[in-house]
Parts: sequence; C-alpha cells; structure tokens
Amino acid sequence: ANTARLAIVGDNPMLLSGEDPTKVARASKANSIAYQPALQKIVNFDTNWNIIAYPSTSWAKQVFPDDAEDVAVAKLADAIFSASRVDQDGAVANWERHNARLRERTEWLNGQRFHALKYSGPGMDLTIGLADGHEWEGGASTAKNGIVCNANIPTEEVFTTPHCRRVSGHVVSSKPLSYQGTLIDNISVRFEEGRIVEAKASRGEEVLNKVLDTDEGARRLGEVALVPHSSPISKSGLLFFNTLFDENAASHIALGQCYSKCFVNGDRLTPQQIAEQGGNKSLIHIDWMIGSAHTDIDGIHADGRSVPVFRKGEWA
Repeated sequence: ANTARLAIVGDNPMLLSGEDPTKVARASKANSIAYQPALQKIVNFDTNWNIIAYPSTSWAKQVFPDDAEDVAVAKLADAIFSASRVDQDGAVANWERHNARLRERTEWLNGQRFHALKYSGPGMDLTIGLADGHEWEGGASTAKNGIVCNANIPTEEVFTTPHCRRVSGHVVSSKPLSYQGTLIDNISVRFEEGRIVEAKASRGEEVLNKVLDTDEGARRLGEVALVPHSSPISKSGLLFFNTLFDENAASHIALGQCYSKCFVNGDRLTPQQIAEQGGNKSLIHIDWMIGSAHTDIDGIHADGRSVPVFRKGEWA
C-alpha cells in the first residue's frame, strides 16, 4: 500500500555484554530467521525505508562515559546532527549536493566495470573479486515504487556486491566492531576462494567465531564499500558503538547477505541468478571497518590493467 518503514535506533549497544555469548548468539539467530521476510523487502528495496538515531542516555554514556548523563546526551545529539549533515542551515540542499557527489563516484565506478579491487596497507593484502554484473550504489536510491529516498542517515559510502567465491588474502579491522553487546577488536581474517578460513580477534573472538558459524554464507562477503578517511565521522574521532555510524568512518566489508539491488537489473534477477553471478546468501549482514589513512585500493580490470581508486585513504 506504498507504506514506508522508519526504524529508530537508540538502544544501549553494550546491553548484552554480560550475558552468555552462546545464548546471545542463539537468540540473535532466531531473531534473524524471524526477520527474513522484512529483510527481503529492505535489501530488494521493495519499500522505502530509513534508519535514524536517537541519543538515549544508555547509548550516550557508552560514547561519553566520563560525562554526566545530561552532558553526554547533549554531546551525542550534537555528534548525530554533525555526522548526519544537519547541524547547519540548508540541510536539504546540503544533502542534495552530497548525494550528487556520491552519484559521481558510483557512475565512475560503474563505467570502469572492474573485475576486482586490490587492497594494500598495514596488515592488509586483500583481493576482492566483484560479482558478475555488479552495480555500484550510494546516497539516495529509488525504490521499486519510484520514490527516491536516503535509506541510511548518515551515509558516506558507495557500495556494491563482491563475488562471494573470489576473495583472497588477509585483512585486519581498522576500528572495533560493536556487535551483540560485545566489542570485537583487532579482527584478523584470512580468505581462501571467498571463504574465511582463519579468524582471530584480540577481544570478542568467541562471539566473532559464533557469528561466522551462523550459516554457510556467514564466512563470505555480501558487500564491499568505499569511504574516504576524511569523512565527517572519521574526523570526529568518536566510536559510536553503532555500525550505522561507525561504518561511515572507513571503507568496510560486510559478512553475509548481499543486496540484490547492487546488480544490473537486480530487481528482475531470481535468487538463483544472483547466486550464479556471485551474490551471497546468509541470515546475517554485518559491516566492519578495514580502511584507514594508509589504505591504497586499485581497481583491476579483467585483462589485468590496474587503475588507482584510493591512495592513503582518499579518492585517487
């Protein structure tokens, strides 16, 4: 009936940190299974949707633990407004310009039709093959009802679907991941033929491995996203303990489910066709950050030609 979905996030990101990780993982998996009908509508953009943030006291105290509650809430509100590009007059016009810049990036990348992306930097030697017929997206999107909307506020990324069977090499996280009430830090993984065959973390390793065992697709990539190191969220120096914000501080990858809209004519592809083109299927979709001021990324064409995409964390 042309309805839209608005989700408000503001819960304490560390609420379950003291609970048994096995129980948390089991509850999370059950929730993911129950959520599949809604998730399919979202990832296929069958409906307009948006996620916004509210500066709750419990969340604010995680981000600003040394401040009084009212001060922490005010600081988090300011940080949300700044990251969301609505802290100055003319916010709608600012968003139109921002969307236009992101669209320029996606059009350039779609024109290149890279076969793979090659990442290099400290602790990083990673080649991510891109799905056959992949399409880059970023900023505002048009849902199947023809209405244009910004699904994520904030957003600094352009993103597409990797080929879930063509990822190789190793990479370490550049920022901690807050997941299921646990902070997972210094993630280090190694890929072979698209699959994570080795995973470590200095903190939260048990939770990480339980996530990777969710299903067959949990050890493969469903998204690759490019974010410049100079993004407002990166400049803030804050860890929001919330992926909606933290993923926009750095280039990142996502374990699990791919977005069907990140294919040419993705709305007309069957699940089997998406899988044949390299799209991944999973109950999870978890973004974590790998980019930094030292990250270089090259686009690799099918004939082996290399084109600079990022140098020292910025668009080349």
